[in-house]
Amino acid sequence: MTTTHRPTLEAVARRAGVSRATVSRVVNGSTTVAGPIQEAVRRAVAELGYVPNLAARSLVTQRTDSVALVMPEEATRVFSDDQVFPGIIRGAAQELEAADKQLVLMLAGSPAGHARVERYTTGRHVDGVLFASLHGADPLPGKLAQLGIPVVCSGRPLGGAQVPYVDVDHLGGVSRAVRYLITNGRRRIATIAGPQDMVAGIERLAGYRNTIAEAGLPERVAYGDFTRESGARAMHQLLAEHPDLDAVFAASDLMAHAALRTLREAGRRVPQDVAVIGFDDIETAAYTDPPLTTVRQPIVELGRALTRQLLRMTAGEAIDEALILPTELVLRESA
Repeated sequence: MTTTHRPTLEAVARRAGVSRATVSRVVNGSTTVAGPIQEAVRRAVAELGYVPNLAARSLVTQRTDSVALVMPEEATRVFSDDQVFPGIIRGAAQELEAADKQLVLMLAGSPAGHARVERYTTGRHVDGVLFASLHGADPLPGKLAQLGIPVVCSGRPLGGAQVPYVDVDHLGGVSRAVRYLITNGRRRIATIAGPQDMVAGIERLAGYRNTIAEAGLPERVAYGDFTRESGARAMHQLLAEHPDLDAVFAASDLMAHAALRTLREAGRRVPQDVAVIGFDDIETAAYTDPPLTTVRQPIVELGRALTRQLLRMTAGEAIDEALILPTELVLRESA
């Protein structure tokens, strides 16, 4: 049986004719070693096929070159046809790949999962932590920040935790959508609101309520959780309670998709009888029947911006406490 020995720092040092300490400095990116010596070390590394021991290097540098993206959701939700979560993951992965760092995706959709994430992140297995889809006043972001671990959240953390965050302009986006409905003669405008333990759900409902109140119109509210199933239930409820409604703003595209189907089954024409607007502009929004008018949020850019902020923190740079990305009303045939 032949045993293949992994090349060591000492072997590289012998091949390059330098000390082990010099090899270590070059491998770890030091700029204090003279150019010719760096070239000799790199040539020896290539000839021997030396691969740095990342675990040993992290003991010296106190860095793992890994970032955790924590989503307090079940896997079935994250990898469903809701394209918001994959978009955030894609944006984060793109930024980390460009920075030559590793993404560690952690789902915490149960108490056991949440505890596992807490043990891992407080154990310093990553250089920083991104949070997306937070529910309620989750104490973990604040706890990690107090321990000195760089943390950035997607959305303003509830409960007063002093943690930097990146979000989109929920209030402005919803206000533009509802004003558009009012400008086009709609007066009995309902909303399918998102979950009220999430900042996106809270702020999108606030945007609807503020704009409806400014116009002197009555509220018509039913609640969902951003999923198609909840959108269908909420649309049935609104039709039962407010059969005269002439427009619906749904706080997610998936709930808007369900509203379109429920209205069609109830014999309501969209947009002639009831106009419908969603929020997100996921890919399938352009292919509903009719194509969905919606508020576009820059989903992939949100993931990228989150990651850029965190990388700046891990590099010791100061960042703004809040970064708000713009939204855009995309007009299609449903409103």
